[in-house]
Amino acid sequence: MRFSHRLGVALIALTAFAGVLASSAANAESGTISFSVLKAGWVIGGSGGNGTLTFQGKRYPISIGGISAGFVFGASETRFHGTVRNIRSASDVAGVYGAAGGGAAIGAGAQVLVLRNEKGAELRLTGRQVGLQVNADLSGLSIAVR
Repeated sequence: MRFSHRLGVALIALTAFAGVLASSAANAESGTISFSVLKAGWVIGGSGGNGTLTFQGKRYPISIGGISAGFVFGASETRFHGTVRNIRSASDVAGVYGAAGGGAAIGAGAQVLVLRNEKGAELRLTGRQVGLQVNADLSGLSIAVR
């Protein structure tokens, strides 16, 4: 009897926990984001830019900053467009996003990224890169809502 009682209590607790997770995910919303980033480096790289977050019908200016280390050579500009998910307010987009990757652009190239910050905001981005850049690095991207 004790085993079946404990099993029943565990199932009830698991169901309640799943309900809390589902309701918090249901309250999260999404928006769109567009920004340009200039990136340059020689072993260590830096990047900066600005753009716009559109959330709940309002436009918010954003600024971008970042650093990368590894094999980095060259300079490029990338224009990103995409969606941001799992946010409850515009300020949830602010934070640090990390990525490991590699690539090359000679003239023009395309990029696709999925990034998350510490608040759970998820960026799904596509971008067009122009310039001369070769990289295999760890990168950090910081977004601030102004």
